[in-house]
Amino acid sequence: MVYILFLYWYPIKENRAAFIGLGFLLGIAIDFFSDTMAIHAASTITIAYMRPAIMRFVFGVNFEFQSFKLSNTTRVQQITYLALLIIVHHFVFFTLEIFSLANFLLILKKVLATGTATLILCLLFGSLFSVRKE
Repeated sequence: MVYILFLYWYPIKENRAAFIGLGFLLGIAIDFFSDTMAIHAASTITIAYMRPAIMRFVFGVNFEFQSFKLSNTTRVQQITYLALLIIVHHFVFFTLEIFSLANFLLILKKVLATGTATLILCLLFGSLFSVRKE
């Protein structure tokens, strides 16, 4: 589920309502082609809505300033931010897919397994398309 990178790379200071709307459109487009009945849309809307809280948790209040750029943060902060986005997305996704808290361990197993694979793929794609600092 590497489409989470869109929500990761989206500019921070842009209109939040437009960002949530684009998150919905991204999720519903994926749902349309994968026939998953708006589960991706609900998951992307959730992480689009929670992104400021996750950023405040990872970066502190620094991200609220005009000069904040994701590229100016440490690699550990970037990976933590991406990992939290992935965990929240996958937890919402698999909870809605299974739709039973009786299978909570199955949900956690899927979140951890798919989340690890997604994080590795996102880091590989991120390193592929990143600009090197010299």
